Amino acid sequence: MAQRDSPAQTPQAVIAAALRRERTRAGLSLTEVANRAGIAKSTLSQLESGTGNPSLETLWALCVALDMPFSGLLDPPRPTVQVIRAGEGPVVAAAESDYRATLLAASPPNSRRDLFRITAEPGHARRSEPHIPGVVEHVLLASGRAKVGLIDEPVDLSPGDYISYPGDLPHVFEALEPATWATLVIEYT
Repeated sequence: MAQRDSPAQTPQAVIAAALRRERTRAGLSLTEVANRAGIAKSTLSQLESGTGNPSLETLWALCVALDMPFSGLLDPPRPTVQVIRAGEGPVVAAAESDYRATLLAASPPNSRRDLFRITAEPGHARRSEPHIPGVVEHVLLASGRAKVGLIDEPVDLSPGDYISYPGDLPHVFEALEPATWATLVIEYT
């Protein structure tokens, strides 16, 4: 995961605080959340203490288990005006593919969308399990080529192409060329 200048603001510290907050809000024990997410209780304990280094898959599983948007794990309080330079921002990498998601904007109160910059390299597809019910994903490919969409019917995209699909069904993002990147909007309906 990408590091920030302030040790108190590392992605691990932000994730740890968010996991503790959301687990407490839901009134669930470490064991209950770990079981729902399909991870070891010790892994969740490490993440809540800020010592773990979770994969994208683990974080998504925890979001589903806690019925929360993914951005809720990564997004600390924001100033009124926000600039994120290329190469900055909280980055989470997938375990099985060369795929990284950078949170650009989280859903503020009364809004139901998150915005990510996705970078991916050819080699292994990023297969996603269903997210919370009602999620719709929107992808606008900026550079490279990619196969994107539902697992059973992905679509080849070129720069400038757009696709939307239900994020609460299994889906895939597979880079077909080096230096592929896209904008991903996750809409919570």
